[in-house]
Amino acid sequence: MWADNETSEDLLGFKVHADLLIDVINDEAILPVTIGVFGDWGSGKSSILRIVEKELSGADKDDLKDGTLVLYFNGWVFEGYDDAKAALLESIIDKFDKHKTLGNKVKDKTTNLLKSVNWMRLLGLGFKNVVLPGAAAFISGGMSLAPYLASQFASMSGEELAQRLNGENAESFLAEIIKKNETEETMLVREFRDDFEDLINKSEIKKLVVIIDDLDRCRPERLIENLEAIKLFLNVPKTAFVIGADPRIVRHAIEHRYKTDKIEHADDPDSRNKRIVSDYLEKLIQIPYNLPKLSDTEVETYMSLLFCKNSLGDDFGKVHIAFCEHREKDRYSVYGLGNISGILTAEEKDKLGGSISLIASLSSIITEGLNGNPRQIKRFLNTFTLRKRLVEVAKFSDFRVDILAKLMVLEYAEPDLFRKLYMWQASQKGTPKEIIELEKLSTNDEKEGLRAANFADWTNDKIMKWLKVEPMLSNIDLRNYYWVSRDQLANSISGASLIPEYVRSLFKKLVDHGSATILAKTITNEVLGGINDTDLENLLLLLEREIVRKPEEESLHEIAIEFMQQSVPKSVDMYSRVINQVDHNSIPYHLNNQLKTAATKNAKIHGVMALFSKNSKIGKAIKQD
Repeated sequence: MWADNETSEDLLGFKVHADLLIDVINDEAILPVTIGVFGDWGSGKSSILRIVEKELSGADKDDLKDGTLVLYFNGWVFEGYDDAKAALLESIIDKFDKHKTLGNKVKDKTTNLLKSVNWMRLLGLGFKNVVLPGAAAFISGGMSLAPYLASQFASMSGEELAQRLNGENAESFLAEIIKKNETEETMLVREFRDDFEDLINKSEIKKLVVIIDDLDRCRPERLIENLEAIKLFLNVPKTAFVIGADPRIVRHAIEHRYKTDKIEHADDPDSRNKRIVSDYLEKLIQIPYNLPKLSDTEVETYMSLLFCKNSLGDDFGKVHIAFCEHREKDRYSVYGLGNISGILTAEEKDKLGGSISLIASLSSIITEGLNGNPRQIKRFLNTFTLRKRLVEVAKFSDFRVDILAKLMVLEYAEPDLFRKLYMWQASQKGTPKEIIELEKLSTNDEKEGLRAANFADWTNDKIMKWLKVEPMLSNIDLRNYYWVSRDQLANSISGASLIPEYVRSLFKKLVDHGSATILAKTITNEVLGGINDTDLENLLLLLEREIVRKPEEESLHEIAIEFMQQSVPKSVDMYSRVINQVDHNSIPYHLNNQLKTAATKNAKIHGVMALFSKNSKIGKAIKQD
């Protein structure tokens, strides 16, 4: 099995990306700079950031290699904080304060900056969760970093000030003081930046590199707070910030941050969203770097190295060294088991066991179905390994792992078709006639023939390539293969993956739609016009699960019906599956009117309506004219 953790050990040939980032960071002429390392979840961002950290740091992370101080933060750590800005600032200052060689040198600066952070936390929270009695002692001791507040209190005695801050109306008192000085917030920001720059200069480091990972796991408001903290308070000379995130989630967070009533009802919501998001993103991140998906040869190389690392243990080191040397000379060809076998002893080859033949049989179909995503490859291989072990425990004979892998690729890439094939084989003792016709027509690239035979769902290029790749499934009894996959028939591999926060947010918005008009508009603008195929698959999966769990919830069915009415891809298949899973009498029968209206816009809905039991309330209502 393979752990789903970031690593500085490069099995992806990604060091070239890390080297590029390091080259940019080392160009003092462009500092300060904020670099965004963008890629989908599981694309390898964290591993690249770890390589950058390792290359820029000394052997001990408190060492200053070439005068560079490197700080690595997981943005998700600040998710539970009441003020993410203050938490990030405090963490960076604390790193200086506790550094074994810098701490004593900059103690006075870190002390003042930490006091300043306390004040910003007070200002930013509306005074919630702040221990107000401590503020009185703090102010009475002098506030060099907030003179404008100190001046407001100058006319009061220490005793009177303490009473005001500790009294029942302390929050309103402070709120009024700050309201009078709203324009002075910029003074506080400027003072902090100046003091932070002084801290860096006094430390005598050549540059500060702050690496922030996993921002895309944070809620939108937390993500933006972290980015704004960098831009407003920390973007001073000799600094570089490297941020790893999914760009779709960053864009969603920015849009979420600026969704006022005015822009929500603008004449051209798509245009205003793109402009606002693009402008804001450009201000926050000067250099965006988008990670490419792994190519077919890179996927095969990655799988080969994963199997070797898992099987060889400590003996893997020489394989990795040889891979790195190979990649420097040749970035295009597969570094496969043919290359690896040449440097292994007979004993080490024995440790690999059947991995060599297994990878050879899996590589082409896994590469085709997993879209070059390292995390999904690991998840796929872990699931595959578990099922392979189940086959051994169940003592199946004549079981082919290449067929299992091929079916699992379909399960991941097209879960609807995976389920459809399941239904065919279940009704035909494991050998569906449909797969024979599908493979025959796809071999000859007969897309029109597939459509004419009611196989239109199987005509996209990716699925046709899947149909043609070995092993062929015609006349294969698929029952045992589906038996070991039965844990995933309700929840596909993709469904088991982490669903991005912005997809969940969109789903919640659909559920809380408020009116049919708002629901229709949201689907038009944000579903059909705003998300990619993978996100749509996840959105439909969330909806399907919720309806199956709560079939009596009318609002969930309304979303599904509006999806079908607007011909959202795969929505008809999704709702058909729902109908086949739930008690029809639990579905509000008056939805029949909405279904009938929707069917005037999308004729496929008539087929969905025919699935309702004739004896159920909704089935009887549909039959009525």
